[in-house]
Amino acid sequence: MWSFETDPEFQVQLDWMQDFVREKVEPLDYRFPGHGAPYDVANRESRAAILPLQQEVRARGLWACHLGAHLGGPGYGQVKLGLMNEILGRSYWAPTVFGTAAPDTGNAEILAMFGTEEQKARYLAPLMAGNIVSCFSMTEPHAGADPTEFICRAWQEQNAWVIDGEKWFSSNARFAAFLIVMAVTDPEAPAHRRMSMFIVPVDTPGIVFLRHVQTMGDAIGQDDGTHAYIRYDHVRVPADAMLGGPGEGFKVAQARLGGGRVHHAMRTVGKCQRAIDMMLERAVSRRTKGRPLADHQFVQGMIADSLIELEQFRLLVLKAAWTIDEVEAGRRPEHAARTLIAMCKVQMAKVYHDIVQRAIQLHGSLGVTLETPLAAMWMGLPSIALADGPTEVHKVQVAKAFLRETKPAKGLFPSEHIPTRKEALSA
Repeated sequence: MWSFETDPEFQVQLDWMQDFVREKVEPLDYRFPGHGAPYDVANRESRAAILPLQQEVRARGLWACHLGAHLGGPGYGQVKLGLMNEILGRSYWAPTVFGTAAPDTGNAEILAMFGTEEQKARYLAPLMAGNIVSCFSMTEPHAGADPTEFICRAWQEQNAWVIDGEKWFSSNARFAAFLIVMAVTDPEAPAHRRMSMFIVPVDTPGIVFLRHVQTMGDAIGQDDGTHAYIRYDHVRVPADAMLGGPGEGFKVAQARLGGGRVHHAMRTVGKCQRAIDMMLERAVSRRTKGRPLADHQFVQGMIADSLIELEQFRLLVLKAAWTIDEVEAGRRPEHAARTLIAMCKVQMAKVYHDIVQRAIQLHGSLGVTLETPLAAMWMGLPSIALADGPTEVHKVQVAKAFLRETKPAKGLFPSEHIPTRKEALSA
């Protein structure tokens, strides 16, 4: 039976979140700006400001809800997380206030799934408490996100692993207490069995920050970027630093990235909704040609297109979330959500681009200034198309999934060839 209703008790929580994020959390985006601000646990002023907000979230039972019940979390499921993340996506600080900031969410999931009890106590517990932040150090400067091209190596020496190589775009590494590093441990193994995953404390000797890379929207000429270019110069970690088993690095990464992609899409719904809210307000507030903007058909068309596209995308995201819940409940096979997650990743960048572009257009010259959130939204667009794997890779994945299930036509003409079908009827 199909239903598009939210549980009434949970709707009360969502309503509280809406008001809380708008009134108390969104102001943090202006008080403490900057891409890395929410991750800087050493900033006493920002920590003092968010601590009481985090306590309010905890009191409502909404803190760090991303872990399922089987991983020690509240077990909300992906549909409820989707509805929550729509709200959190409105503010850059909101995920930190609610204990669901990436990449910590994904790192927490794989620590819960693959970590030993000792690893959980040392790394997962303080991460879930919000006392530290972490980094996922996977991509490499020559290979991007393609793990089959990675060359950062790790080998055993006595009772230790030695990691040597370079990693690129390791987000938030400058603020992290530990890094989760993917390295090649068996170069001769099949492509997806070559790598293993390691937990590396950030103060381990041999970790060299070559630079902290800036992205669009950062001030040029300042070394305040949040994406580290790292050299691992014969970094030694204990034998028990491995996360999962030898050769399971790709498996661990996929377990992490699948959930991360759908959560990213959920938050993008919230960003798009905020842009639409701005469009609607602008349309009824400003006039041109003697009439409100809202009376002009071009404006009405832009608003309608945006509302329809977002509703379609939102339903796709929620279907993917529902399917993940079905998989985790054992009612569907493990691969059931994979194609839907890829679809979300593909559509996310397109919908976000089109809606934000229209919002900027409706705001006129104000839209291209730094005096509204729209400029920061626009600057974040290229990252959305590249993060968690380039959009093109996911398009290929979607197409292949359907092509594998498609059988070729039996005869000379397509199966929908009208003369052939008529002939079959008269036979």
